[in-house]
Amino acid sequence: MGRYIVGRLIQALFLLVGVSLLTFTIIQMAPGSFAELVGESQDATVEEKANLSAMYGLDQPVHVQYWRWVQQVARGNFGRSLISGRPVLDMIKERLPATIFLNLISIFFIYLIALPIGIISAVKQYSWFDHIATFTAFLGQAMPTFFFAMLLIYYVALRVEGIPIAGMATIGLDYKDVTFMTWFIDRARYIILPLTVIVLGGLAGLVRFMRASMLDAINQDYIRTARAKGLSERVVIYKHALRNSLLPIVTALGFTFSGLLGGSIVIESIFAWPGVGLLAIQAIFTRDYQVIMAFNMIGAIMLVLGMLIADILYVVVDPRIKY
Repeated sequence: MGRYIVGRLIQALFLLVGVSLLTFTIIQMAPGSFAELVGESQDATVEEKANLSAMYGLDQPVHVQYWRWVQQVARGNFGRSLISGRPVLDMIKERLPATIFLNLISIFFIYLIALPIGIISAVKQYSWFDHIATFTAFLGQAMPTFFFAMLLIYYVALRVEGIPIAGMATIGLDYKDVTFMTWFIDRARYIILPLTVIVLGGLAGLVRFMRASMLDAINQDYIRTARAKGLSERVVIYKHALRNSLLPIVTALGFTFSGLLGGSIVIESIFAWPGVGLLAIQAIFTRDYQVIMAFNMIGAIMLVLGMLIADILYVVVDPRIKY
């Protein structure tokens, strides 16, 4: 297991280098630049724009800029924001807890709700419950995230008092000055809408995934053998079928972390959630290259770690697998 993990970490290093190189190239190919954007907003002359590009080294060849960025990252420095001048790492550290808080709670509720629904839909195939779960899953997959968010804002937030539209907590409310329950209720009010949107989007695909995996396990020969031996249906389903049907779900868990980070860009923008996603969308609009690169690298690292965790959990779920 130790050798396997070391090998995967070495592969991850090459993968991260490839992701950084591809991302940096795409950013450079995008139309417009930081100097042009700032220059147009301040009615700068061509010479002033050129001086601004030279100041930040944006006039140098792409490979020179990339190598300079790699040297900074190797020293644990993601550079400074072109807009605010602050260290990018400090900006991300300030906003990362909000994103992690939202995503971890979303993952918890997605799996807590999706797995039982998928299991029951497979066991009671073609029942009314299965039809309702299937319809809801298809509806969740077909409905765009931003559209569902707008529906919640219009039909819930604007009509139900006490559910805020934007933000993460009441301004000026310090958890040190209030009781835990007051702090908890305040945070819960703000997280209702973004959490509902994320959970419905992630729930849809996972329910169908769990149902298909469970149906495949139920129709295997060893399940028929277990029933022929006189085992109860509960033991057959939850001890024999469920454990084998969790293998694809464990694989999907590896993609969940990075997927939620990317999806949180839309959610955080709509609900003004003060996380990394909102910072990333602001950086894209302002051509803040340093912040964009840092955000993409965080997403790549989360994907690599997620897949590594999924591979390790494979051994826990299926003892037959050896590394």
